[in-house]
Amino acid sequence: MSVSILLHVIAGLLGLASGALALATRKGGRMHRSSGMVFVCSMVTMSLSAALIAASMGVRSQVLTGTMTAYFVITGLTAVRPPALRPHLLNGAATMVGLAVGICCLVVGIDLLVTGELDPGSLPAPMALAFGAITVGAGASDLRVIRAGSLRGPHRIARHLWRMCFALWIACGSFFLGQADEIPEPFHVPVLLPLPMLTVLAVMAYWLWRLRRKRPVPVLIRPTSCAAEPTVETA
Repeated sequence: MSVSILLHVIAGLLGLASGALALATRKGGRMHRSSGMVFVCSMVTMSLSAALIAASMGVRSQVLTGTMTAYFVITGLTAVRPPALRPHLLNGAATMVGLAVGICCLVVGIDLLVTGELDPGSLPAPMALAFGAITVGAGASDLRVIRAGSLRGPHRIARHLWRMCFALWIACGSFFLGQADEIPEPFHVPVLLPLPMLTVLAVMAYWLWRLRRKRPVPVLIRPTSCAAEPTVETA
C-alpha cells in the first residue's frame, strides 16, 4: 500500500469517527468543538489525498468529488470560525473553487449522459449532476454572504450544519458503499450499508428543523415615566 493511500484510509476512518462524535455530543460544547476540529483536519486530508490519487489514475469525477468535499468542510468551518487574517480573500477563493467544481461536475454529468461511457470508479451521471447542482448552489450562496457581509444567528449555524453534514454524508457513501467489497464478511450486511448515510441525513434534518423553530426572545419595553429612561425586561 502506497503512502498516499495509507494516509487517505487513516484520515478517512478518523473523519468518520470524529464526525459521528461531533453529531452525537452537545452542540457548542467542548467535546463537540474538539471532535469538530479533528473532523475538519482529517476530512481535508482525506478528500485532497483522494483527489490526488484519482488524478494519478485519471478518474476525473473523483478529483472533483474530493475537491468538493474539502470545499464544503472548509466553508462549513469558516461559517462559525471566520479566519482572523484576510477573511474576504479566503471566502472569495473558496467561492470560486465551489463554483468551478460545481460547473465541472455538471459538465462531467452531461458528458456521461451523452456518451454513456462510465470509467471504472467514476460517478454515475445522475450523481455527478446532483453534486454539481448542489455545489453551484452553495457557491451562489457564498456570493450572497460576501455581498451581505456576514450571517448571524440560526442562519450562520444552519450554513455550518448542512455543509459539514453533507461532507460527512459523502464520506459515509465513499466508505460504506464505494468500498463495500473491502468490509469484512461478518459485517458486510447489504441492507445495513446505507444506514450511516441515512443517519447523517436524519440528524441534519432534525437540527435544521430545530433551527427553523428557533425564535428570538421577545423584549418588552415598559416606560416608567416621561422623564425616566425606559426599563427593558426579557420575556
